[in-house]
Amino acid sequence: MPSMQALTSAIRSMIQISESELTSFLSLCFTRKYEPKAFLSQQGEISQEIFFINNGITRSTIIDHTGEEHTIHFSLEHQFIADYTSFMLQAPANNNIQAIEETEVVVLPRQAIEWGYANLQQGDKMGRLIAEYYFIYFDNRLKNQYVFTPAQRYENISKVFPNIHNRVPQHMIASYLGISPVHLSRLKKEFR
Repeated sequence: MPSMQALTSAIRSMIQISESELTSFLSLCFTRKYEPKAFLSQQGEISQEIFFINNGITRSTIIDHTGEEHTIHFSLEHQFIADYTSFMLQAPANNNIQAIEETEVVVLPRQAIEWGYANLQQGDKMGRLIAEYYFIYFDNRLKNQYVFTPAQRYENISKVFPNIHNRVPQHMIASYLGISPVHLSRLKKEFR
């Protein structure tokens, strides 16, 4: 299954897994395509799926108390994405996940995740490693908003999200950085 190759590689990079375990796990997963601006999951819904991005890019957003949208995360190829809090607690999601460009994902439904925990010898380890990755990412993201200047955050964004400036509209990047699009334009001029 060519559409499962990247996911297979990602799984094998995290855990030891037999061919029969892998085949059984992947049989519970499937691919889905999203057009630009389509939502993978939405605020208020209870998340029942985790996504692995084969190609494309998504953004996660939240709406604040004034109704303003903020970009809190981008996800690129070969990354897992979900509203993990909603998925784990079975509570309504607080954020939206939206495709920015045409995006193909492997969908890991709740059934696959629960099967993996129950039947893969290292299923718990895989879940822990994915959770650790996101904990570290969001912990660093939160700290960076307070520790670094907007210019430093702008300089670092390409390290976290390679080629982001060619794939994502500038107003979304400004939102992620916590600055206005005008401020982002000034920063871009300074770095040229």
